[in-house]
Amino acid sequence: MKRIAVLGAGSWGTALALVLARNGHEICLWGRSEDTMAIMRENRVNARYLPDQVLPPAITPMADLTAAVKNADVVLIAVPSATFAELCQTLATTLVTPVPIVWATKGLAANGHGLLHEVAQAALPGAPLAVLSGPSFAAEVAAGLPTAIVLASHDAKTANQLTALFHDERFRVYTSNDMVGVQLGGAVKNVLAIATGIADGLGFGANARAGLITRGLAEVRRLGAHLGAQDATLTGLAGMGDLILTCTDDQSRNRRFGIALGRGESANDAAEQIGQVVEGAFTAAEVAEMAHRLAVEMPICQQVHAVLSQRVAPHTAAQLLMDRAPRAEFN
Repeated sequence: MKRIAVLGAGSWGTALALVLARNGHEICLWGRSEDTMAIMRENRVNARYLPDQVLPPAITPMADLTAAVKNADVVLIAVPSATFAELCQTLATTLVTPVPIVWATKGLAANGHGLLHEVAQAALPGAPLAVLSGPSFAAEVAAGLPTAIVLASHDAKTANQLTALFHDERFRVYTSNDMVGVQLGGAVKNVLAIATGIADGLGFGANARAGLITRGLAEVRRLGAHLGAQDATLTGLAGMGDLILTCTDDQSRNRRFGIALGRGESANDAAEQIGQVVEGAFTAAEVAEMAHRLAVEMPICQQVHAVLSQRVAPHTAAQLLMDRAPRAEFN
């Protein structure tokens, strides 16, 4: 049994806490709101995000970060990407000794600061680092439905040790040494899910959806090649697998957000209806900036950013993509 601090009590953090608790570990589930965490402790349920799942005794909800990480063997971060850097900086002064840090956050660092492992390395230089990503809706993971996912670390020993904490007969974990590819797949797929949602909201049909998914994967692979990701990663679970899931199922908040945009709703109204963080809306600007800075062609992601920046209407963005000059599919 390990003591694990899960930082982030949203749907994903709570679902992973349930996986770890089922595997016999002791979990401190941290959230920012004392009132919310007190209610969760009393009622033994995360009523807002996973109302159908009872929290077992092994999970202790709390709002005191210092207490949550005290004596922790592992820290699992599951907060939105916009707050990831701030939390890492706080951990740098809160953790007494370095412990393995694994995150399930799918996004890029704010203000052009790149991939999350670069942020974590700068803030926590002595800690073993890993990222957990792949096709996984929180509600299905929490319910114990079969899921396959990837855990990546630059250190094989760290990857194997952390994989053993999560892996069971319902949550299959594959290891990888490609942190760059696993993070890119998890981040960019959210932007592409907005794109496919917009197309469906405009009524463009299944052909357009399949085209966007496939050409979106080509964009991820181009960016991955530039940053040194392994191409096999981007055509595997953490890349193509997560992309297909997020672009085709309405459990995806990014897809639902895009559908609302395609139907003419504003970004603010769409986000308010969803009621949870839409990572792709934040990540779109970071991906567009990275693509521009590195001179990597990513027209779908750039048009999503243009829509969210209100520079073009959704229908115009789609037309701009279709009006691009003919070219070879692979080059």
